[in-house]
Amino acid sequence: MKATITVNTDQTSGTISRHIYGHFAEHLGRCIYEGIWVGEDSPIPNTRGIRNDVLEALRNLSIPVLRWPGGCFADEYHWKDGVGPREQRKRMVNTNWGGVVENNHFGTHEFFDLCELLDTEPYICGNVGSGTVQEMQEWVEYMTFDGESPMADWRKANGREKPWKLKYFGVGNENWGCGGNMRAEYYADEYRRFQTYVRNYGENRVYKIAGGANVDDYHWTETLMREAGGHMDGLSLHNYTVPGGFEVKRPALGFDEAEWFETMQLALHMDELIVRHSAIMDQYDPKKRVGLIVDEWGTWFQVEPGTNPGFLYQQNSLRDALVAGLHFHVFHRHCDRVHMANIAQTVNVLQAMILTEGDKMLLTPTYHVFEMFKVHQDAEALALHLETGDYQVGSESIPQVSASASKRPDGTIDISLCNVDPHRQADVSLRLRGLGGELNVSARVLTHEDMNAHNTFDQPETVKPQVFDGVTSLTVDGLSATLPPMSVVVLTLHS
Repeated sequence: MKATITVNTDQTSGTISRHIYGHFAEHLGRCIYEGIWVGEDSPIPNTRGIRNDVLEALRNLSIPVLRWPGGCFADEYHWKDGVGPREQRKRMVNTNWGGVVENNHFGTHEFFDLCELLDTEPYICGNVGSGTVQEMQEWVEYMTFDGESPMADWRKANGREKPWKLKYFGVGNENWGCGGNMRAEYYADEYRRFQTYVRNYGENRVYKIAGGANVDDYHWTETLMREAGGHMDGLSLHNYTVPGGFEVKRPALGFDEAEWFETMQLALHMDELIVRHSAIMDQYDPKKRVGLIVDEWGTWFQVEPGTNPGFLYQQNSLRDALVAGLHFHVFHRHCDRVHMANIAQTVNVLQAMILTEGDKMLLTPTYHVFEMFKVHQDAEALALHLETGDYQVGSESIPQVSASASKRPDGTIDISLCNVDPHRQADVSLRLRGLGGELNVSARVLTHEDMNAHNTFDQPETVKPQVFDGVTSLTVDGLSATLPPMSVVVLTLHS
């Protein structure tokens, strides 16, 4: 099938915020413990308890922002239990995720240490569900106040003299569900009250994020924007790609083409959700001051056989890689409203970047898409027109090719492409308007002949980027390329 793409290299449609490539690490399963935190006494090489192999891998992604401690865990997390000498920290039950004991060894200080090691922005999610206004106010004071106060003095006594810089703070999480089963009207009032005490100390300025809608709950967005829009900087949205639905989730491996197609179709649904939620936000915020924060997204399949069902550990295949690529293209198209997106989750949970087993670690196909696409971070989105054939299964169809283009400050142009058809290659004709001059191109591809292809600890490089040799012609006006079936390609063009 043929696809024609026209990129207007001198017409930009906004900046692709680097925060669209954000991450989410919850106290869930083996994400924090074993995945990120092993403790200073672990035989696994670590830096102050944080495992070095994971650190190195995540640094390579240029992670822009990391959301913590949840998720539903945040709705029962009391931050004071996670500071001070570790041996004295309160042990608690993680009621949301497996009923395991949480020893609170990874708390506020450890999280900020991780963010500093990664050179990433911290995004703290506060407890509205079971917490108090005072508890939230004191946490912000503990983290950001540079002066004399009970919380600042306690921080200093716990080993941190200077306050941390904290921009992103979520005032609650999923308050329509595990965060309190609230009505939109009630949460809007609670948000107004809680956010009042999330104060700016000194030069620190907090970007306040309200707990937004679940999937297509447009009433929630309408209510929050109408009643509290003036008090927020961001409004969240949660949507997972769940073939079969939450009641009959499908396996992460061993799927057939019907399930492949359903997964791609559901991933593309993110576009409709953003369009419709944005339209509501536009009514109350036409200047787009309030960012849409997609702070939970990704695939959600059955857990791997034999693992704790509360740990949400699933394998990650080429299918997940295509899901990631499709999502990024949607977020790029809406970069005027989408300020941040955080995939769920970073290590060992749901659509993870990394899987670990003891001292072993592997990079997933999703990781490789994040690494390939990081060239888009903070680049200018370029106007693009795409004509493509369809990928059809039965009576339903979706576009075969998805594309996005951006320009870096030095003029380099990056074009990412996804071919979702597992059987047919895509012949792409790419026209570049407004560029001129001789072109040089470099390219990489992520693909495999098996739609179930994935990386294991015995074979950790089954799916990884390769040099792409599918560019068939190159002129001053553009190029032609052949995309393999079920592939992700990134073209980098230098004049």
